[in-house]
Amino acid sequence: MGHDSIGPMVTSPDEARLALLRRLRLAKDVMDRDWAEPLDLDAVAAHAGYSRYHFIRAFKGAYGSTPGQYLTRRRIERAEELLRSANLSVTEICSLVGFSSLGTFSTSFKKQTGLTPTAYRDLHVGRGAAVIPGCYAMLWYGGRDARALRAEESETPSGTGDCEDSNS
Repeated sequence: MGHDSIGPMVTSPDEARLALLRRLRLAKDVMDRDWAEPLDLDAVAAHAGYSRYHFIRAFKGAYGSTPGQYLTRRRIERAEELLRSANLSVTEICSLVGFSSLGTFSTSFKKQTGLTPTAYRDLHVGRGAAVIPGCYAMLWYGGRDARALRAEESETPSGTGDCEDSNS
């Protein structure tokens, strides 16, 4: 008589852990997708269905770092890629990867890589593929207007592959 037709919901510890990881992965996916944008921790936590503080604890327990540390690491990884491959200033890269302060960017970069952004570039440029013109990298990462790029290209002599005005 007291038996429910659906039955009690029994969840094993493994099922509970998988459910937690699925929810955290939703928030981690937002950080992986929107890493260059200013992210609101409350909004990211909401993707996982948590309050801000519970999310921070759960994320750190699952991934070994706080959401802020994870996001900083992702941004620095992107900055490393740009420093190796694009003809952009450190300030432009700082902005493109989502840092609002050059000082914070430089400090975080050195903490993660052991080198300043400039020293990192000096060490790695010339070891890989050709450097991408900065205007193309800016366009790819959303830092430049496509119409401005097309206007610059029409002014550039054919075959140079550079985005800069030929008078500079």
